[in-house]
Amino acid sequence: MKKGIHPDYHEITYVMTDGKEVKTRSTWGKAGDKMTLEIDPKSHPVWTGVYRMVDTGGQLSKFKNKFAGFGIKSGEEA
Repeated sequence: MKKGIHPDYHEITYVMTDGKEVKTRSTWGKAGDKMTLEIDPKSHPVWTGVYRMVDTGGQLSKFKNKFAGFGIKSGEEA
């Protein structure tokens, strides 16, 4: 391997949605940093089977406002 071309690989802590902290090694951030997860295997619909709308940055609100004039109300099927 060439020296000096690889990123620093260090230990970080990530915090799951239930508050549990897990240590792992990563190139993200700096040694000792904490990464707080918004979605993880305990809250993601693929693993839980519970589906809910996540409105990150107001995208869902923008979409509803943009297409409100089409006459389709929430929950109605086409």
